[in-house]
Amino acid sequence: METEQLYQTYKPLLFSIAYRMTGSVADAEDLVQEAFLTYNRVSYEKVIENEKSYLCKIVMNRSIDKLRSAANKREVYIGEWLPEPLIEEGNDPVHTYLMKESISTAYLLLLQQLSEDERAVFLLREVFQYSYEEIAATIEKSSANCRQIFHRAKKSMENRPNASTLDFQSMKSSVEQFTMALQKGHISEMLELLKTDAVLISDGGGKVKAALNPIYTSERIVLLFTSIMKKLPENAKIEFEVVNGYPGVIVSINDNIVYVSSMEFQDNKIWRIYIMANPEKLSHLQQ
Repeated sequence: METEQLYQTYKPLLFSIAYRMTGSVADAEDLVQEAFLTYNRVSYEKVIENEKSYLCKIVMNRSIDKLRSAANKREVYIGEWLPEPLIEEGNDPVHTYLMKESISTAYLLLLQQLSEDERAVFLLREVFQYSYEEIAATIEKSSANCRQIFHRAKKSMENRPNASTLDFQSMKSSVEQFTMALQKGHISEMLELLKTDAVLISDGGGKVKAALNPIYTSERIVLLFTSIMKKLPENAKIEFEVVNGYPGVIVSINDNIVYVSSMEFQDNKIWRIYIMANPEKLSHLQQ
């Protein structure tokens, strides 16, 4: 298969693996490019019988290396860390493999609790349905070892809350109602749409002002939102988009994206709000 055809065929899968591993759109794109450059170089010297397996192996192992080298940076990260937001773009083939739950911000945050090897094995088995033999060949461990790693990782991931039973349109409607109520200053309506034990997590990365710790309870969240709203200039633009598989909001000032928010639901109400304000993590979205 020609490299261009390989790229079109396997880029969606490779990007999906790298993004879930790193939580970074920019890193995922770089890792995919690097994999194809390596493939090109090596394919001149030897025959690669299973291109898909070879490319996945490069991306997964480079992702693990990237995580290990970034571990020290994460320890000194200012405030809460959130993955870079992934915005749906119509029928872009990159999103073919991006199953909704496993790209949600909450899911990606849970993955961060796993070791690099646990994350690799868990994703390949749980999300991408690889056999233990395929996983063993990808990360160069025995299939028995991979089986043990998977069960350990799965146990750690069992603490994740059940997904909301609300359909996407209902969630989207609630997000729009909440945003409209915020713009109009209708505090009681905002409180009605939030769970009383709702949590807001924002990531400014020390680059811009953002809450350094999670904000708990609906009352405090509404206070924070109304405070942010008062500081936004009149020309601020608010758009509704699909962010990490869930209804979200993008706020722009002078065509520059300053906030990306996604929301998750429980008991038919907004339960988790994630706000990305770190400009470095929004750079891939700027025009």
